[in-house]
Amino acid sequence: MEGKRKRKLSVAIITFNEEKNIGDCIRSVETVADEIIVLDSLSTDRTKEIATSFSKVKFYESPFPGHVEQKNKAIGFCSHDWILSLDADERANETLVRSIHAFLESDAIHANGFKIARLTYHLGRWIRYSGWYPLRRFRLFQKNSATWVGENPHDYIELKPGSVGKIMKGDILHFSFTDFSHQITTINQFSSIVAYTRYAKGERFSFAKTILKPFGKFLEIYIFKFGFLDGIPGLWIAIASSFSTFLKYAKLYELDRKQIERPSNIRKEYGKN
Repeated sequence: MEGKRKRKLSVAIITFNEEKNIGDCIRSVETVADEIIVLDSLSTDRTKEIATSFSKVKFYESPFPGHVEQKNKAIGFCSHDWILSLDADERANETLVRSIHAFLESDAIHANGFKIARLTYHLGRWIRYSGWYPLRRFRLFQKNSATWVGENPHDYIELKPGSVGKIMKGDILHFSFTDFSHQITTINQFSSIVAYTRYAKGERFSFAKTILKPFGKFLEIYIFKFGFLDGIPGLWIAIASSFSTFLKYAKLYELDRKQIERPSNIRKEYGKN
């Protein structure tokens, strides 16, 4: 039986064409959320229909200027002081749900944010090495003590100076890719975003980095982060990560040589606040 809550919780989720994921994501946090904010980037599938079928959901729509910008906008819609931020392809596992319940019912807090481990399912298994786990990040945080920062699309929460962070038990379960083809599609899209963002900030093409960085990334993932312990999936992850690194510099070459104004697989509204 649940105790009496000392504080309320908003859950913030950003979406775009997530009809396959959004229902499971919301269900995983229904019992701990007082409200669930879904900020959608003008989906063309059933994302809105599914999300709004849940009584706790408050649904908003806005063009997508970037991951960092959109997630900060979602925070702005949250009514409560404490926020749990999830992606649509993530779920809170039972241990995490119990930990959040205990936190909401506790008298003392002594923290402004909590880091939570994320466990990803890919290529038929849970990936526990390769730099993918535990990969703890701040996901439960006090609204006025945190902000999303980072290089799109690789965003993360940063606590403001003077804030205190702790680790919370439990995992965020991440169902990032449906298969290896999906991973390659995502790598293609995300590498375009990184190249476009870096070019806008003044970075230019480097032949040496294009050759050396992919090789270094493979060694980092497969050897130094024990990717070989993930079996064949670990090898595929290391190779894909190396390829992703190469793509960032190859696309930076196109931008630097004025062959393109922006990669063709980036949405037109991206980068516009």
